[in-house]
Amino acid sequence: QVQLVESGGGLVQAGGSLRLSCAASGLSLSSYTMGWFRQAPGKEREFVGALGWTGATTYYSDSVKGRFTVSRDDAKNTMYLQMISLKPEDTAVYYCASYTSGSLYLTENYDYWGQGTQVTVFS
Repeated sequence: QVQLVESGGGLVQAGGSLRLSCAASGLSLSSYTMGWFRQAPGKEREFVGALGWTGATTYYSDSVKGRFTVSRDDAKNTMYLQMISLKPEDTAVYYCASYTSGSLYLTENYDYWGQGTQVTVFS
């Protein structure tokens, strides 16, 4: 049974940093491309970033490029989203998910999802 569990969210002042974790069980992250998405109140879930299964390739949305970094620790079977220079518009519930095929940017191309972790950035 696949389970993805996000953690690390919280309340942070604008300009601050957070590191989110996505711990996986029932699935080896070193064999899957994984993505991070976020959903703000009243908005669609949107792509944030992804890490290719080799661990060598990353993808980011334009809104977070240069501020967010996706990485993973294969020994811990955990993926991370390091976020710096946070802005109030980064406030959302953040989700990790396992990718299947097709466009990385579409939620429909991911099968397993975590429950999400709340990130709130205040100015």
